[in-house]
Amino acid sequence: MEMLLSLPWGLMLPEFIIVGAAVLLSLLDLFDIGKRKLGLLAILAVLSSLVALIFLYNDPASDILYGTFVLDGFSKAFKSILLVGAALVLMLALSDYEKKMIEDRSEYFYLFLTALLGAMIMTSSNDLITLFVGLELLSLSSYILVGIRKTCTASNEAAMKYVINGGIATAITLFGMSYLYGLTGTTNATEMMAVLQGQTRGDVELLLSIAFLLTFVGLAFKLAAAPFHMWAPDVYEGAPTPVTAFLGTVSKLAGFVIMLRIFLLIFSGTPAGTTTVMDKMQIYIAVLAVASMVIGNVVALKQTNVKRMLAYSGIAHAGYLLVPFATLSVFTLDSMWFYMLAYLLMSIGAFAVLYAISRSGDDSVHAFSGLYRRSPLLAIAMTIFILSLAGIPGTAGFIGKVHIFLSALAGDASYYVLPAILMATTVISFAYYFRILQLMFFRASEEEVSAIPLNLKIVITVCAVFTIVCGILPAIGYDIFYENFPFMRDFFYIGQN
Repeated sequence: MEMLLSLPWGLMLPEFIIVGAAVLLSLLDLFDIGKRKLGLLAILAVLSSLVALIFLYNDPASDILYGTFVLDGFSKAFKSILLVGAALVLMLALSDYEKKMIEDRSEYFYLFLTALLGAMIMTSSNDLITLFVGLELLSLSSYILVGIRKTCTASNEAAMKYVINGGIATAITLFGMSYLYGLTGTTNATEMMAVLQGQTRGDVELLLSIAFLLTFVGLAFKLAAAPFHMWAPDVYEGAPTPVTAFLGTVSKLAGFVIMLRIFLLIFSGTPAGTTTVMDKMQIYIAVLAVASMVIGNVVALKQTNVKRMLAYSGIAHAGYLLVPFATLSVFTLDSMWFYMLAYLLMSIGAFAVLYAISRSGDDSVHAFSGLYRRSPLLAIAMTIFILSLAGIPGTAGFIGKVHIFLSALAGDASYYVLPAILMATTVISFAYYFRILQLMFFRASEEEVSAIPLNLKIVITVCAVFTIVCGILPAIGYDIFYENFPFMRDFFYIGQN
């Protein structure tokens, strides 16, 4: 007991807040205190966790439980993005007036918190076991959230497809991790790095390549990166809009975080001849990046359902985020962090506007017809989000794409084709993004937009304002990044001590 009390449990304070809130909400639900109150408590818990994390910003990088849980600049930075996105999605979920409502909305809130907890654990995991536990906690909660509308056939179908594809992805990921354990005899990522730095034989290099490919393919399912994306459009369409917003932002970005943690820590320092395993495997990451950018944007051209269109748009954006990962440079982490922040704001904002106008259950692009005449503020907000998704100057999406482009140019010259494809596919995306703008401003509609709930106004306003602020004054975001999250100074600190 004395040993347990001596551990620095303050490192896990943000996680403890989320755990306590999830347990408390599940108990309060037994007394039927009201779904809205549970939602407000969930939002309060997420904001409290974010505040606790902010107070830990200036603390030096440290670990607990024999190095399985790490709080360093990497985890603080990406955990902050996840908490901000979670708060916005929870605020979005307070309204529920779709045609087929979430009858068990109270369960939604504490299942959401457990999913968020899994993502946070993944961000700080330095051990394959805790990392896998966090991944499964996120996945299992997400499966239930997708199918939470029990009487909705589309929701049930989406949940079934998600469970099957998710189960396959988990098995492949675990198979790849088992190779790493077999080669090193440990599940700790830092100890793996130390062991593998001395492995240069050809047979070991082959097994490491297999481990890399299996783990990467398994995680590519989670990211909905092409060609492992087929589940995403159906799941996005069938799930309730608040769940779709969560899957398309927080859950997707958590997948990128776990990929960065594993591959940068284990494979980037493992020698393979005159180079590293990560360098030799970059071509496979580049292939998936190209496939995601091309397939996502081209197939989105034919979509008439906005959720499916945003699903394919998300596939394309996954490709954009894979570009700096495939062309590793000194700008990789900061460019990915900023683009994740921008993508979070513009995607949640777009889903919030869709949620506000689709009260009849119509998720087609025609629901936006004449929106400027029906609700000018919603139309202006949606315009901001569309322009940011398309990468138009003056928005956060533009700054994010520019920095990804520059990050790719700072890497190996052999991968210069990737930023070229990024620019070309961005131009293709204008066709389906601007179709929504055309409908909003140049088409008539007899439908009326009812009064927008306060919580949706808050989400839309916050996302729109910060999308513009980060586009006009991007130095604000980058200053936060550089001042609070010194990645390279402490990312490998455990292996040095």
